[in-house]
Amino acid sequence: MTPSERFQIINHTIRKHGLQRMTRYLCKLAHVSLSGYYRWLAAEESRQLREEADERDAFLIQKHFDDLNGKAGALVVKMRLERKSSVVMNHKKIRRLMRKYNLIATIRQANPYRKMAKATKEHQTCPNLLKREFDQGEPEKVLLTDITYMHYGHGQCAYLSVVKDGSTRQVLAHYLSSSLALSLVERTMERLLDRLDSNIHPEAILHSDQGMHYTHPKFHLLVNKAGIKQSMSRKGNCWDNASMETFFGHMKDELEYKSCTTIQELRVRVNDYMEYYNTERYQWTLKQMTPDE
Repeated sequence: MTPSERFQIINHTIRKHGLQRMTRYLCKLAHVSLSGYYRWLAAEESRQLREEADERDAFLIQKHFDDLNGKAGALVVKMRLERKSSVVMNHKKIRRLMRKYNLIATIRQANPYRKMAKATKEHQTCPNLLKREFDQGEPEKVLLTDITYMHYGHGQCAYLSVVKDGSTRQVLAHYLSSSLALSLVERTMERLLDRLDSNIHPEAILHSDQGMHYTHPKFHLLVNKAGIKQSMSRKGNCWDNASMETFFGHMKDELEYKSCTTIQELRVRVNDYMEYYNTERYQWTLKQMTPDE
């Protein structure tokens, strides 16, 4: 029990039973100093003011926390406070208030086994041109792509293919399908080329894992024809495409999709999320800007 908690018990006892003349004795019983108790008592007004300030700040924090369905950590809340409410608040204070008022973000936790994993095998089919340098400071130079599974409804499964800009983090193209056929990545590439409007960076690189879609001769031809170099992660090394892994992880934390009952409903929610991600989701490592900004 902290001294402050003991002081509270002493004060409550004195007020409840009218024991003002026994203050010294009660402090001795509680193993606290009499002078410490009186200092604590004198600071009661300032404590009350701090408590009222905490309540006001917590109200603002909870508003943004609730707007994101409880899927926001302290840094996300800090960015939204500054951009949406014009309120500057230290992230340590936000964390303290979130703990105090039990605002626990329902976000994924880091996988300790993944941190310990060491992947040593190299795949020679297509070299890794990035070496994990996802952000090379030029928009549309590094194009990151991957596929993720999305289980929804009653045992249904869809597959989402995404291409993301390594520098701006913008989602440049995505395609959702109920099939894992090669057309999943072909349609994504078509959307990417439409988005770029044939303005391909002269040193553009498309980086992926070594999945069967990306090693397929038809996909190689499509990428080469567009004037884009192809790069692949080493086999069994998730860190070589960590940016996409992180993106899919955040998306699945923040997007409520499991309740969808049809692929059409899921497609609408995915489209809405991609719009939100590009235009409204502030990112700490983008100097608190959105990808579009």
